Amino acid sequence: MNKTKKDVGQLCMLLGLAGFTLWYLSDAIRVSFTTPNLLLILPVAVAVLILCITELVMNLKNGNLFEPVEDEPIKEILPIIVLFAVYVLTLPWLGFDLGSILFVAIFLRMKNERNWFWVLGYSISFGLAIALFFALMLPYPMPMTFLPID
Repeated sequence: MNKTKKDVGQLCMLLGLAGFTLWYLSDAIRVSFTTPNLLLILPVAVAVLILCITELVMNLKNGNLFEPVEDEPIKEILPIIVLFAVYVLTLPWLGFDLGSILFVAIFLRMKNERNWFWVLGYSISFGLAIALFFALMLPYPMPMTFLPID
């Protein structure tokens, strides 16, 4: 007997995001219930919760929250997990910029992107942009290969 499996991933994701948002907001309120502390946290938390509730209600209304799904074979998911683990473990040696470029390029090729100009252009621009963003936003130095950021 072949039972049809129902997709509960979207529901779990919405509930997980709402739960994390509520936990983060309650922790921020517990630490300091002042306007400067909650100036950005409270509006973003409210917006995320509204979006979660709206998405849940719309999917329930349209009847597509628990759609039947077929299992994704592990052979399609496992290489992506291994690629990400290798990416994270090699960042100290490759540098955040080169590691990000290589990760995006290899990921796009694994997902059967055939246009090499697109793969190279997107991976270089995204990899350098994300490395620059994190290097400027984080308060500690990050290893870089190309970008001369201290």
